[in-house]
Amino acid sequence: MRPAASSFVRRPGVAYAPAPDGHELPVIDVTNPAFRVDRSAEGVEALRRAHFAEVRRNRLPAFLIPVMLRLLARRSLLVRALVKPEASYLGGLTTYALKLGAANLAPPFDRPIDRRIGAAAMVTSMRVRLQQTAELIAEGLAAVLRTRPGVPLHLVNIAGGPAMDSVNGLILLRAAAMELLARPIAIHVLDLDDQGPRFAVAALAALQAAGGPLAGLEIAMRHIAYDWNATAVLSRLLGDLATTPAIIAASSEGGLFDYGSDDAVAANLAALRDGGAAFVAGSVTRADDLTQRSLAGGRFKLVPRGAEVFAALAGRAGWQLARCKPSLISDQVLLTPA
Repeated sequence: MRPAASSFVRRPGVAYAPAPDGHELPVIDVTNPAFRVDRSAEGVEALRRAHFAEVRRNRLPAFLIPVMLRLLARRSLLVRALVKPEASYLGGLTTYALKLGAANLAPPFDRPIDRRIGAAAMVTSMRVRLQQTAELIAEGLAAVLRTRPGVPLHLVNIAGGPAMDSVNGLILLRAAAMELLARPIAIHVLDLDDQGPRFAVAALAALQAAGGPLAGLEIAMRHIAYDWNATAVLSRLLGDLATTPAIIAASSEGGLFDYGSDDAVAANLAALRDGGAAFVAGSVTRADDLTQRSLAGGRFKLVPRGAEVFAALAGRAGWQLARCKPSLISDQVLLTPA
């Protein structure tokens, strides 16, 4: 499905890194105008209006929808992943490609239909989700790192795929207060799939290259196979990290809080609380009418809790909701110890 090499032109000022399949993909940097999206209240409302307009414009008779999707899936890897997923969740690299935005898509995700998908309101909301989560990570780190200069920082990313929320949290913090990152940093990606974490290593290297937004920083990337229903692996990692002075923070954007059961969410949050995490940032699928209608009949088993229900669940594990940033179908949250 790869188009002729001459049909793809790299965007100036954008870093690229090899994906596991050999294709090069742009590396998301939310401080770069090529990737930045409007996440203001006005921007989110505009996304809402755009979504309703798309629904009206694309309405088809119910019997035609499966036929149309099968035809499109033959021409688009993104459509294929959306309508014929290998699991009840969207895989890390496909999710990553959706977050690139229509103008940044690269082979094998750059067919005309892929660009239409990349420009859709629901897909744009995933870009908002990433940016808002990265902002919460940067805010949480700024408050914690000032009090412990030089202490190693460990970012635990649950179901993180390429871990772009962690990476972009560091990019945002460096732009705001570079001195706070003068310390060893490690990103621990806990994920069953290895494709996203493998790309994360290459993406981090591209961002650390001379002139890159993370150049000169001491950052390591580590992948740990992890099923969030079995938290012993997480507890063991946190225990190992706590044997020496360390600052630990966690995140899960488009992962645990969106797809996990109440028991899994509570168990992971309890492990993070017991393991000394300073904060947890992540995304929570909304429970409003728009989200419920959008998810109805879908193949992906998102759990529409909403921030209020999630806050109560987190409270039982020893956390309190400190910040909440709403988007189209998710709320991005920052938890601190209660």
